[in-house]
Amino acid sequence: MAGTRKRSRRVHSVSDELIHKSREAALAAVQIFNNPQITFKSEMFIVLMNIAWTYMLHAYYRKNGIEYRYYALKGKIRRFDRTAKGAYKYWELERCLNEKLNPVDREAATNLRFLIGVRHEIEHQMTTRIDASFSAKFQACCLNYNDHIIRFFGDEHAIDKHLSFSLQFSSITRDQAAQLQAQSSLPPHIKSFVEGFESTLTDEEFNSPKFAYRVLFVAKTANRKGQADEVIEFVKADSELAREVNQKYAIIKETERLKLRPKTIVDTMNTEGFPRYKIHHHTLLWQDKDAKNPAKGLGTHVEGSWFWYEPWLEQVRHYCKANAGRFK
Repeated sequence: MAGTRKRSRRVHSVSDELIHKSREAALAAVQIFNNPQITFKSEMFIVLMNIAWTYMLHAYYRKNGIEYRYYALKGKIRRFDRTAKGAYKYWELERCLNEKLNPVDREAATNLRFLIGVRHEIEHQMTTRIDASFSAKFQACCLNYNDHIIRFFGDEHAIDKHLSFSLQFSSITRDQAAQLQAQSSLPPHIKSFVEGFESTLTDEEFNSPKFAYRVLFVAKTANRKGQADEVIEFVKADSELAREVNQKYAIIKETERLKLRPKTIVDTMNTEGFPRYKIHHHTLLWQDKDAKNPAKGLGTHVEGSWFWYEPWLEQVRHYCKANAGRFK
């Protein structure tokens, strides 16, 4: 009995230390990303949040008696893998997510697998600035982390109370926003990974706020003295203000060109009677036509991913019809 109590205290002690380190890593990741003097912020955010999630899942598995060290069975005996210095080899984040008892919900896991993939790309070579391209994924990662640590270990471990929204020294005009979007280009190896990863997602997965958290900001000033004037204000979806904003946004949305992902174009061709038209055919076609040349206006980058406009869909449709024998 005494041995059981001693082991229980040891489990809780290690779990508490893992949770503490996990929260420190998450807080450091956000603080670094919000530091205007740091230009390598996205890369450090990804590495630190990877550590934060890994330690949190180690704490969860330890708390629930799930072995999270690598080992091989020799008969009925576990032979644990060790480093050259004799330390145990614990699961990395990807292995934690692959565990059948993994407690992370599917949408949050998809966000993490995306960031893990980006980390694999950036750890082998230097990157240019990628902050704007992945900010929606980073925001989702933070919200998912806070949600899961509360769910696993209780409200007292939440980190949202320690953080605030970062402030800006200047506003962004439409022209400035357009310039920022035009300059947001990813290194080819990261761009290739993003396109490949996102092409495998369903529309539901791609649009989930747990994969990428996107927010529409509308400039607003208080119209009464003494009224709260917060930078960001959350309103109920069924409120009069929300309906008014949605109506205005709908007007804006109607003027925006429809954007299509590569997989959507391929799926459209398949449903229109060209089942043999695959994603690699599409890739070869746009490369042959130099269709991503900005001067042709056939598509655009959004959040680091390429989206096609409807005129390109028409060109693909014409191509499939002209080669019907090959793709039917």
